Amino acid sequence: MLGTRLWTPLVKTKREGPRNRHAFCQGLACNLDTVVLLKGTELEVSDITQKGYEKKRSKLIGAYLPQPPRVDQALPQERRAPVTPSSSSRYHRRRSSGSRDERYRSDVHTEAVQAALAKHRERKVAVPMPSKRRSLVVQTSMDAYTPPDTSSGSEDDGSVQGDSQGTPTSSQGSINMEHWISQAMHGSTTSTTSSSSTQSGGSGAAHRLADVLAQTHIENHSAPPDVTTYTSEHAVQVERPQGSTASRTAPKYGNAELMETGDGVPVSSRVSAKIQQLVNTLKRPKRPPLREFFVDDFEELLEVQQPDPNQPKPEGAQMLAMRGEQLGVVTNWPPSLEAALQRWGTISPKAPCLTTMDTNGKPLYILTYGKLWTRSMKVAYNILHKLGTKQEPMVRPGDRVALVFPNNDPAAFMVAFYGCLLAEVVPVPIEVPLTRKDAGSQQIGFLLGSCGVTVALTSDACHKGLPKSPTGEIPQFKGWPKLLWFITESKHLSKPPRDWFPHIKDANNDTAYIEYKTCKDGSVLGVTVTRIALLTHCQALTQACGYTEAETIVNVLDFKKDVGLWHGILTSVMNMMHVISIPYSLMKVNPLSWIQKVCQYKAKVACVKSRDMHWALVAHRDQRDVNLSSLRMLIVADGANPWSISSCDAFLNVFQSKGLRQEVICPCASSPEKVTVMGTRACLSPTDDSNQPPGRGVLSMHGLTYGVIRVDSEEKLSVLTVQDVGLVMPGAIMCSVKPDGVPQLCRTDEIGELCVCAVATGTSYYGLSGMTKNTFEVFPMTSSGAPISEFPFIRTGLLGFVGPGGLVFAVGKMDGLMVVSGRRHNADDIVATALAVEPMKFVYRGRIAVFSVTVLHDDRIVIVAEQRPDSTEEDSFQWMSRVLQAIDSIHQVGVYCLALVPANTLPKTPLGGIHLSETKQLFLEGALHPCNVLMCPHTCVTNLPKPRQKQPEIGPASVMVGNLVSGKRVAQASGRDLGQIEDNDQARKFLFLSEVLQWRAQTTPDHVLYTLLNCRGTIANSLTCVQLHKRAEKIAVMLAERGHLQEGDHVALVYPPGIDLIAAFYGCLYAGCVPVTVRPPHPHNIATTLPTVKMIVEVSRSACLMTTQLICKLLRSREAAAAVDVRTWPLILDTDDLPKKRPAQICKPSNPDTLAYLDFSVSTTGMLAGVKMSHAATSAFCRSIKLQCELYPSREVAICLDPYCGLGFVLWCLCSVYSGHQSILIPPSELETNPALWLLAVSQYKVRDTFCSYSVMELCTKGLGSQTESLKARGLDLSRVRTCVVVAEERPRIALTQSFSKLFKDLGLHPRAVSTSFGCRVNLAICLQGTSGPDPTTVYVDMRALRHDRYSTLAGFSFSLVASHTGILPGVRIIIANPETKGPLGDSHLGEIWVHSAHNASGYFTIYGDESLQSDHFSSRLSFGDTQTIWARTGYLGFLRRTELTDANGERHDALYVVGALDEAMELRGMRYHPIDIETSVIRAHKSVTECAVFTWTNLLVVVVELDGSEQEALDLVPLVTNVVLEEHYLIVGVVVVVDIGVIPINSRGEKQRMHLRDGFLADQLDPIYVAYNM
Repeated sequence: MLGTRLWTPLVKTKREGPRNRHAFCQGLACNLDTVVLLKGTELEVSDITQKGYEKKRSKLIGAYLPQPPRVDQALPQERRAPVTPSSSSRYHRRRSSGSRDERYRSDVHTEAVQAALAKHRERKVAVPMPSKRRSLVVQTSMDAYTPPDTSSGSEDDGSVQGDSQGTPTSSQGSINMEHWISQAMHGSTTSTTSSSSTQSGGSGAAHRLADVLAQTHIENHSAPPDVTTYTSEHAVQVERPQGSTASRTAPKYGNAELMETGDGVPVSSRVSAKIQQLVNTLKRPKRPPLREFFVDDFEELLEVQQPDPNQPKPEGAQMLAMRGEQLGVVTNWPPSLEAALQRWGTISPKAPCLTTMDTNGKPLYILTYGKLWTRSMKVAYNILHKLGTKQEPMVRPGDRVALVFPNNDPAAFMVAFYGCLLAEVVPVPIEVPLTRKDAGSQQIGFLLGSCGVTVALTSDACHKGLPKSPTGEIPQFKGWPKLLWFITESKHLSKPPRDWFPHIKDANNDTAYIEYKTCKDGSVLGVTVTRIALLTHCQALTQACGYTEAETIVNVLDFKKDVGLWHGILTSVMNMMHVISIPYSLMKVNPLSWIQKVCQYKAKVACVKSRDMHWALVAHRDQRDVNLSSLRMLIVADGANPWSISSCDAFLNVFQSKGLRQEVICPCASSPEKVTVMGTRACLSPTDDSNQPPGRGVLSMHGLTYGVIRVDSEEKLSVLTVQDVGLVMPGAIMCSVKPDGVPQLCRTDEIGELCVCAVATGTSYYGLSGMTKNTFEVFPMTSSGAPISEFPFIRTGLLGFVGPGGLVFAVGKMDGLMVVSGRRHNADDIVATALAVEPMKFVYRGRIAVFSVTVLHDDRIVIVAEQRPDSTEEDSFQWMSRVLQAIDSIHQVGVYCLALVPANTLPKTPLGGIHLSETKQLFLEGALHPCNVLMCPHTCVTNLPKPRQKQPEIGPASVMVGNLVSGKRVAQASGRDLGQIEDNDQARKFLFLSEVLQWRAQTTPDHVLYTLLNCRGTIANSLTCVQLHKRAEKIAVMLAERGHLQEGDHVALVYPPGIDLIAAFYGCLYAGCVPVTVRPPHPHNIATTLPTVKMIVEVSRSACLMTTQLICKLLRSREAAAAVDVRTWPLILDTDDLPKKRPAQICKPSNPDTLAYLDFSVSTTGMLAGVKMSHAATSAFCRSIKLQCELYPSREVAICLDPYCGLGFVLWCLCSVYSGHQSILIPPSELETNPALWLLAVSQYKVRDTFCSYSVMELCTKGLGSQTESLKARGLDLSRVRTCVVVAEERPRIALTQSFSKLFKDLGLHPRAVSTSFGCRVNLAICLQGTSGPDPTTVYVDMRALRHDRYSTLAGFSFSLVASHTGILPGVRIIIANPETKGPLGDSHLGEIWVHSAHNASGYFTIYGDESLQSDHFSSRLSFGDTQTIWARTGYLGFLRRTELTDANGERHDALYVVGALDEAMELRGMRYHPIDIETSVIRAHKSVTECAVFTWTNLLVVVVELDGSEQEALDLVPLVTNVVLEEHYLIVGVVVVVDIGVIPINSRGEKQRMHLRDGFLADQLDPIYVAYNM
């Protein structure tokens, strides 16, 4: 295994109910088992114990057992010695048609791909398949699609109607058409190009391996087993109703408080070790590590790609510009194209000019030269004289008009085009807009607008077919100018007067026409062609192609632009030729139609694309009456495409016996883009040595990526066979220049951009002088910097070189160039490799798009293909993995993302090809909706920063002077000193809360302490001091008499939020018992919520459980019995039925340090922890809050919090009794029915201080966002609110608090009123925004510094997150300490927040009394400095920062910023990442991501996203999530899990329970829509 690259692409897992238990574990485990198998060790079944593993294992291993050899037709077993051509024959030009030199056969690419895949199969690496929810699979079934409009292809290639299994036979033997003629594999060896830059870490071993493989010929090419098939073992798939998300039952692993294990489900340790081993294999660097360099902690440098020292460099001499033959001067050549038309129209009016076909292949219409002449004149007259008024004509000579004609009406187009030439107006041919939202239509509109087009010429039929508004008007298309539509049919036009005659001039420099060109980014430019260029171009083509009068030419190409226009509309008229035009719609029905027309009309010339040849081959079926001997030229318009060569060869193989001569095939390259004449157009004229076939070269693909020509002599896999595209055009000069930078001439062995100097070219981009200069006015220079010519050259946009004898070779287009890690790859080459991976049964040929996206400062290759509706998930997945392997072997480049989309869903160009820039745009916006995605960031992202090595921290030896540590102020701060505050706090004289309540019941018996609101906002219940006191007394009696409880016994209080809970709490204090508040089980979700209740009751050792009658019945119900053992409940007391008498005495604790109550909660890391609160701490806590918030009996405070733990419980139950203020209680659950309840109550009661949770704030922000106006009308006024505090135990969620502030600003809410509190298990409230303290401040913190446990501020820098502070409570001291060494830290350092205060909890309450845990958390001392003070460790990271603000004492204020929990921070690549940072980035990535949670699992980063949208959008999220985490955090996401809304568990404070989520993921309880494994 050493040195080979392990192929584990990004994989997804399909959601299939129970089948997917530990799908990932198993996928990885299977992977490893495969690795183990390769090493020959035995596989132990005990390694993985999940059910169903046996089945999988046997299936997996079965694939490797010997199978009867199956001979693959494409790979016969002959072998031969490799041919090494002599250097003199670098470009073979001769090739006898019988036994060709096999190395120049075009199938070499297909063979290379097959050999590369065969080599990969020897490694047998299983890849875990992604899992997809059943409903997602169902929706991509066959019925869901119409068969793709087989118009898929003009630009590149297309699919053919009917099945394509035909295998035409010929002298060469059988040809399998499924992948363009994969022919006999003549013993091609299987060595790969081992480039040092792409080998894995053990490159020495890799070279040895390559050498060994190079010696080995594959004897038997029977189809090897497919390693991905083990996933096809489907369990029963459960169909899920596609109901609304609201009706979903709660997730199985459900409620926040449900406990599994603290740190994930117990996975067999052996499995984990194996998974770890695989993960390590995956993460082995692909390249040798770079030289070590020092990285400052603050700077994470992305690795800069170092040039490979062994990369090939051009060594040839500087090239010379090549000159084409002289443009001959023929006496009868007309002075202009219009003059030619006039001549033929008058002397040969009956001669046929153009024959159009219907969809049955029957001649529909024959346009003669006479008709063309008279109709063009009619059009010219009407354009000039019948539009507008006599004084103000709409169109004058020189104006631009649009030509909008469909592809099946060349006659109308031709008449309109020549009509424009005669009227001296400039035609701008464009495609017919079919809908208002055509791909690229907007850009066409911009072109028309910039050309000042106001009139569009069109045919009657086309005009009727345009989209209409209800009134019958043609709507204005998006981005288009307002157009007058003018119909050119004769019957609609007036006859010109006898004396009117068009003005026919000699060709001059006026613009003749404008041809549109679509750029790589989708923008559309107009290339202007002058009349002299038009004429010269026709002359050059006539000379190069040897055209003579009255020849017949068959044209399959688009006649509106490019080769089709030049040959089929312009040059043909100059030579009075007869054009047979084959519409695209006919080709779809009958791909052989063009060959039939060549035979029928004995045509001399045909203009086609390689696609048309391929289609003809597929449909050929051995037709007997085909005879192609009349053809003297078969112009292949896309000769620059790497796959055109195999079409040419295959076509020749089949049709040579039908009279097709080898030298007839003339591949040519054109550039509709920059130059409307591509010099390489020169097809060989028949007067040349008519026996000469096209030139060939087999070039090293590795060399090409460095722009260097190396003829491949070692018979390697990665080669590109190229054929020449003819000679330099007559009258033109051609050279190649370096593609970027100064236009310097290339060397003879260097690939560059081809440049042409000729009259017959475009002259500018219409209206764009800057771009025109860069393209049309280029002066190539020699290496000394001298220009080679005084005339400007034009960049053609084609990459290539000029070979010996003036032969031009094109190897690709500038637009298709992708520069990955400094190497250039051509999109067409990548497509060719993907097409050579057979079987092609799963995707449509020619419906493949390849483009690059920039992620982390480098291009990343993305491949998108349309999948056939009948292919299964496994088939497609297998094909995808093989494509990745093939591209890796042949091109030595990793594919970042491979996506398959349903048939017919990619945006099309008007002729059916894929609209590349729109496809790329959809991919980046997350709107492509793929049905399969495979991402491999691990293999292609190689420029991540180096993992950090931790620096030794400051130890006790570092100098501490006063309160400075290593030159910085020690990071410490404190709230006001409780001892020095003078206030008339009567409650201070009581040690216990129970005494305070008795005192209030005597002094202010009727003062209302609590008011409970219902969902309608009316008062449901209220309690005065004396009512509360009396009720507490009765409960104390009940505990003593019915419960027989002793002082110090624990009592569980299971109540809904309300008044009963408060009374029960004080009842316990009166009885001397210790209360434990527990959230009641949810009546609709007993199965998941009741076990948590049971657990807390047991862990807290409660002797008795008090609750209401309703919950009492629930606890003993049949549903409860199914969830827990109801017989083991302690005594249950129902407080709805209280005794009537008073207790003999109220218990008074002996010591303030005894236990007052237990506070149980589930931390965000999923740990259930109960802390002990003493009476002294409880009183100190209430006093601290009273002082901070200035609470008095006259105040009213609105509380919308869960009253079960932390600050929520203290505010709900304790503070009112201590301070005497009135608490307005609003149960958060009531907001689900009435979101405005809380704010309306705040407004109605004129409340100054209110407390809520993040969940409440989020509910208001989302639920009331659109209702602010109606709330204002209802009198909602928040102007009196002084503090609105969000209670939480996490980093402040700035985005939420800010949007809340902005949203309700119009209702009077002061933005400074909203703040956050901070508390944790060891101290329930450390910070709380008070009335007198300074306002909260916000800082931007450099996220990169945080990863290194530092803090540095960067104002608005992109790598930043926001943290905000709140006021430190009175009596609280804070210090920042190093969590490892326990030493104090300086000001700017990030460390653990330690707290010292009278209201710290006194320890954890655990069954086993884990002393070490307790002493560490609750009584830590600093390792140096102030070693006497006892501190509690909060477990949260943060930093202190001195602000410019002053606090109440006039001192400068120290602000505390909380960054995140230590337990949740993830150690990745040697750095500390906080989940919330990554989650914030992911939520921003796509509008459908509503929530996100991240966690790590065996060093893999797992991202779970909640999808708010259709399940079809799920796969869009995978690339976007991967991109954003790479860009902003330099991390590769290992697994992306897409789930429904509400799956990420949230606790009562609105905090994510990431560890619960992790447990649910590992136990396969999430029912995900989609799981993608980025491998």
